[in-house]
Amino acid sequence: MAKKNANCVFCEIVAGRAPAHRVAENERAVAILDISPYAPGHTLVLSKRHEPFWHDLTAREAADVFALAHRIARKQKAAFAPEFVCLMARGRRIPHTHVFLVPTAPGDVLDRYFNGLEKVQEGSEELAPLRRHASRETAARTLRGAASPRSAGRRRSGRSRPRASGK
Repeated sequence: MAKKNANCVFCEIVAGRAPAHRVAENERAVAILDISPYAPGHTLVLSKRHEPFWHDLTAREAADVFALAHRIARKQKAAFAPEFVCLMARGRRIPHTHVFLVPTAPGDVLDRYFNGLEKVQEGSEELAPLRRHASRETAARTLRGAASPRSAGRRRSGRSRPRASGK
């Protein structure tokens, strides 16, 4: 099922060849504790198939990754009583889809980071043009008109779907 990359530590963990503190899994995803946590219970949800970025997963893979993330976040809320669970999806430093789930409290390291980031987002002159109504309207039109990569330039399979009877 899983496409493997011989040099990928997450592929090794998914295959059971590298150690990890597994906390849960489903058909297409596995949840492990991060080895450099921001907080107790900081968990990574990995796609079982090697794919660097979450938006390149199949719809089923993405659904399983985010369903497992939702399940783990609810467990983190019960176990650690954070204000909320921060979710980030990465794949840059370790090019294998992984979702960070970090129990977060007011004033902790991630809260301070995002508070600083919000100040940049709201006050940066570099970002000011993006805040304009016309710029956001252009972006909205562009997104509405964009084809999804799965549908752009691809033909549907020859299989037909059952149709509701109109008799």
